[in-house]
Amino acid sequence: MLSQISSSIDKPIRLVSRKKILLVEDEVLFARAVVKRLQKAGFECEHAESLHDARLLVKQFEPDMVLLDMRLPDGNGIDLLPEFVAKNINIIVMTAYGDVTDAVNAIKLGAIDYLKKPIDLEELLLIIQKNEKTSDLQTSLDYSRQRDTLANESVQLIGESAAMQSVRQQITRIAQLSALSDAVQPTVLITGETGTGKDVVARYLHASCVNHDKPFVHVDCASLPAELIESELFGNEKGAFTNAVSSRPGLIESAEDGTLFLDEIGELPLGLQAKLLNVLERRMVRRLGSTKERPVHARIIAATNRDLYQMSNEGRFRSDLYYRLNVITMQMPPLRDRSQDVMLLANYFRQMTEKRYALPHHEFSPSALIAIQQYRWPGNVREMRHQISRAVLMCTQPVISEHDLGLPQVGHLPAGPAAAANEAQLTLDGAEKAMLLSALEQARNNVSKAARILGITRMTMRYRMDKHGIAV
Repeated sequence: MLSQISSSIDKPIRLVSRKKILLVEDEVLFARAVVKRLQKAGFECEHAESLHDARLLVKQFEPDMVLLDMRLPDGNGIDLLPEFVAKNINIIVMTAYGDVTDAVNAIKLGAIDYLKKPIDLEELLLIIQKNEKTSDLQTSLDYSRQRDTLANESVQLIGESAAMQSVRQQITRIAQLSALSDAVQPTVLITGETGTGKDVVARYLHASCVNHDKPFVHVDCASLPAELIESELFGNEKGAFTNAVSSRPGLIESAEDGTLFLDEIGELPLGLQAKLLNVLERRMVRRLGSTKERPVHARIIAATNRDLYQMSNEGRFRSDLYYRLNVITMQMPPLRDRSQDVMLLANYFRQMTEKRYALPHHEFSPSALIAIQQYRWPGNVREMRHQISRAVLMCTQPVISEHDLGLPQVGHLPAGPAAAANEAQLTLDGAEKAMLLSALEQARNNVSKAARILGITRMTMRYRMDKHGIAV
């Protein structure tokens, strides 16, 4: 989650009991970052890239915990579970985003937890911490609060476009409403295409309100396994089902006094929508296997890329739940409608990746800058974050080229003055001039603003303008 990286990355997290961790992961760059962070936190750590190496290291290293990737060069990580569990090793599995079938099977075979990629290193440490402690209510709530405090430190909403200014104004108004009364806060529904930053807006809203020091609990309704979703949301009492060896609060209960963020709410099964509606209307939750209801005092924020109104008309989403959610609606704009923010975001993600992985400073080449501005970004901010991060991680030179970005060829330059560069033979000087003109056009000839768009100083902007004979 690069847009939510906080200064806490370099802060040590106090972990207890377990000292030796084996990471089984074939993505070398990611593995190096994990090993480095675990060692900094005081763990002895080894890394295996295959099932074969993992088996050898378990015998030699005798780890207390294994972080196990599911997809490995010589097979599926799930094949290791029975023999590792038999050795009383705690297993946390790691699986690709949206592919949780293996994770569900791993839990059934004895894994203690699972994480979806991409994985945030601070969340990983807190998952380890949670699973090193006894599973009582207070521990789970403390874990949730600590994890979400880290996730929300210094969360930023990047953008100067009119669309993003409107979003900020709405957030300010909602925050003002929350400060007026201790009554139940109105629900907020955030809509928009996939990747537009709905989760970032939810966190920013939470951080802007009076309860910002309380937990922020993110529930991804699209990726929760069908077999686990009810107990994950509502919690359970001891003995409520097979393997329910202790009482456990659900994610709804863990959001007490804070914010419950229901991401991709349109994917929630119809059967659970009625139970969720009851929570929203009565602000009470009942764990599986319990006859007792517990009060819920939390702000409810939901997000979706679906048309819930149409889904309710088609019977695929409860209309009463839709109207209960649709009290305050915020529409997130696609990145293609935020041209003024494109370079601000690109430079932000570049800097955050450099900081996170302790990499040297990079710059975008002129042709890379033009490619970033021209590309339509169908995957929106999320696509940009991954593409920029990948380019920074894989680039071995101080300048990130258009080739490093790996974007599809656009085939034309932006309309307006920037089209002055030759389309067929784009020289370095021509590309730089086109980039400067494009930024000035977006900034309406405000030199300081154009410099911010390009991520350079005003003095550098002036120097390059003089170099190319550009006057405003």
